[in-house]
Amino acid sequence: MECLRRVNPFRACAGLRVLGYLMLALVAAIVAASYYAVVVYAWGPLLLRGGNGGTVAAAAFVLAAFHLLLIMMLWCYFMVVFTNPGAVPENWRHAAEGDGMYANNSSTISNNVATDCVNPPSTSEEQGHAPRYCSRCQNGKPPRCHHCSICDRCVLKMDHHCVWVVNCVGARNYKYFLLFLVYTFLETVLDTLVLLPSFIIFFHDGSRRPSSAGDIAILFLAFVLNLAFALSLLCFICMHTSLAASNTTSIEVYERKKTCSWEYDLGWRKNLEQLLWFLPMYCTEDLQNIPTIQGLEFPTRSDAVL
Repeated sequence: MECLRRVNPFRACAGLRVLGYLMLALVAAIVAASYYAVVVYAWGPLLLRGGNGGTVAAAAFVLAAFHLLLIMMLWCYFMVVFTNPGAVPENWRHAAEGDGMYANNSSTISNNVATDCVNPPSTSEEQGHAPRYCSRCQNGKPPRCHHCSICDRCVLKMDHHCVWVVNCVGARNYKYFLLFLVYTFLETVLDTLVLLPSFIIFFHDGSRRPSSAGDIAILFLAFVLNLAFALSLLCFICMHTSLAASNTTSIEVYERKKTCSWEYDLGWRKNLEQLLWFLPMYCTEDLQNIPTIQGLEFPTRSDAVL
């Protein structure tokens, strides 16, 4: 029994980082298979072969759209992977705290210890904006901040830890993550549509099937994977678009159900404006002037009922 008490469950969570690196390899493999199937096998030869003007124009359009979406998808992906989601400044304290706050708050500290990979705040603390403290980081916790046991750090406005990017999604890279979902969905839909004729030919016209077993395998794999990812990503995009429109993170969904009105919901227009759309980048002025990106303070509704 004593041995079980000494087991640290967070070590198992930290092991998910290894899974994340495998996901990076899987993403690279899927991109490579799709590129070969669309560009090398299906549409590239049509463009190089020439002939019918309509066919050449269609091939040029497909290849241009494919490469544009691929560039945007990879740009967003690497921005999510390599951007710090937001770290709490050392010795950070809430503006309303007194100097002796933490010394007399040991009971609150102990209640904030995580019991899962992501530590949701207690409803009373978050709704009342009571100062919070992370006993693992030995630092204050700003509003909407949570401790991730996989990364072993507190993340500003944490949404979730994503194994596909080996990183947390938080205040500084949530926009990149959402754009990555959108551009990946568009890319997988395009790949599915432009590979569909070749996929149909594979089953209906044996004389036009590729002679190479490798080409057959890659064509089949690329079509099925892109179709599967397109369908699954549609669900994720709908979910995160709804969350972004209400200025809610994945962790805050349950907490929001307990409130009469969500204090961070400024209306869907203002909520989405805070993300500054289309390109996965922020200018220096935006980083300095937009509180949501800084992740330490957030504009709230004056009429919110907690």
